[in-house]
Amino acid sequence: MLRDLLLPGEETQNPEAALATLTSLVRDDLEACNRLIVERMDSPVALIPQLAAHIVSAGGKRLRPLLTLAAARLCGYRGTRHVALAACVEFIHTATLLHDDVVDESALRRGQASANALFGNKASVLVGDFLFARAFQIMTGDGSLRVMEILSSASATIAEGEVLQLVTQNDTATTEEQYLQVIAGKTAALFAAATEVGAVVADRPESEALALAAYGRHLGMAFQLVDDALDYSARQAELGKTVGDDFREGKITLPVLLAFARGDEEERAFWRRVLEDRDQQPGDLDMAQGLMRRYGTLAATIDRARDYGRAALDALSAFPDGAERRALAGIVEFCIARAR
Repeated sequence: MLRDLLLPGEETQNPEAALATLTSLVRDDLEACNRLIVERMDSPVALIPQLAAHIVSAGGKRLRPLLTLAAARLCGYRGTRHVALAACVEFIHTATLLHDDVVDESALRRGQASANALFGNKASVLVGDFLFARAFQIMTGDGSLRVMEILSSASATIAEGEVLQLVTQNDTATTEEQYLQVIAGKTAALFAAATEVGAVVADRPESEALALAAYGRHLGMAFQLVDDALDYSARQAELGKTVGDDFREGKITLPVLLAFARGDEEERAFWRRVLEDRDQQPGDLDMAQGLMRRYGTLAATIDRARDYGRAALDALSAFPDGAERRALAGIVEFCIARAR
């Protein structure tokens, strides 16, 4: 519950309403951001806007650009630079999704056919490159070297996280430290950058920029931990997503690491067969879910997400109470409540 995470004096709200509250708070800015996204996706090469529009409009919540817009407002910014930078953040995120789906050979994205399934791997990779290029054009147009440093560093870190995940994939000897390094790179880095630039455009002190970066980083860690638990949960199907994608791809996530560590040798042999040898048979996903229930690894993963959620809320204590801080606090529980 949000009341278990909140800082003293924070008000609780229905976690399902938290995203709506944040969206409403920055509605005009978000609409301007969406218009800019559509404008900057345009190209005389027809396949580019066609493919980009498919993934951009595929039901995403625009969470990362929302964080940029809200962070800038939290810092008292009243200009327009944050709108373009929010679009930049969304382009970086979308480009990574296109590339990830090719690497993972995913057929679905948010319950719909993935771009690579519809348009092919080559087109998805190249349009992902186009979106990265658009993001860097927006960064240079902003003119701030500090902003460029934050967002370009995040882009490099995301790539490092994805490569590390590729290296550790199918390896049950992966450590928790390596796993956390993967999700810090592939997910949390962009959350941190999205929030930090909000303070930078507002010309706030370095302490506030670091506090917002810490909020975003911890939020991103919590978000990915919940995603990794959901992949083995019946809740995933309720959200319109396929259960067991990580299992089928042999990804080493925290629920797997905990089940492997807590299991006996026969159970470890099962994990090696299905993840390392990729010898998966009918009923193996059910077996994996059963082992996770036996050892409570999904609950333990969500508990770890809550720890990061508390750290995110603690980072917000650097800012005075107000609508923006409460909305950002609500997003922490929104991210974790997806597991219910």
